[in-house]
Amino acid sequence: MSSEVARIAGHLIPAELQLDTAKTAATCEGFIRDYFEASGHATGIIGLSGGIDSALVAHLLVNALGRDRVRGVFMPSDTSAPSSLEDARLVARQLEIATEEISIAVPLQAVVAGLPDGHAITRVRRGNIAARLRMITLWDRSAVHQGLVVGTGNRTETMIGYWTMHGDGAWAINPIGGLYKSQVRQLAAHLGVAEQVIAKAPSADLWPGQTDEGEGGFDYPTLDQVLYRLVDLRRTPQAIVAEGFDAATVARIVELHTRSAFKRAERPIAQIAQPLPRT
Repeated sequence: MSSEVARIAGHLIPAELQLDTAKTAATCEGFIRDYFEASGHATGIIGLSGGIDSALVAHLLVNALGRDRVRGVFMPSDTSAPSSLEDARLVARQLEIATEEISIAVPLQAVVAGLPDGHAITRVRRGNIAARLRMITLWDRSAVHQGLVVGTGNRTETMIGYWTMHGDGAWAINPIGGLYKSQVRQLAAHLGVAEQVIAKAPSADLWPGQTDEGEGGFDYPTLDQVLYRLVDLRRTPQAIVAEGFDAATVARIVELHTRSAFKRAERPIAQIAQPLPRT
């Protein structure tokens, strides 16, 4: 197993995933700038959750477009930790961007109450509904502000399906979708994201005390290392285990990657042969 040679805000950074942060920042910012110039949209709309991913994207947007062309949206629900909103506001203050706060608590309760089995809804189903309501909100604000919704999902979560279709996956562009979580931390530190945001345990706020790593059953550095070998280096699970990684952990990650393939695939459409024009 490769040795970790760096730490950022208490988090281990695998050696093989260390970035040239200046070059990576320039690439991400150039991607944003070029896309907005080509599309003609005025504003980058971003949901600020208080987590590191959205904080990093907000910094990239401000660097690429200027703070006057970035709008953050806070969308708390009844399960959101108070510290999440506090950290989201901290990011917005640091960047001096315009913001709106739109609670999704009432529409979330209404949707759940309208389901035939809403009284017995699982926490995961409820979380997926919340993610989709947030994206509805962001796209509405994009219509108001002539903007585009900018995604905040990272490569790690994309590769294991830890995102909601038509929810947080329904962005127009995503400048950090090619970065593993360990790389998000590196770039966030390079760009000056507040250390308390970088240091805290990632959480989707699906329920009080929920953390991504606790729910998944593994830590991000290990997850990143296994995915990098599996996806980028195309090594077999057996070869990854032979490097010293826990066999059960590798099997779990392979299962998540395989079962979530449909989320990453282009949406299938039945191909119908069109009749030739009558002569």
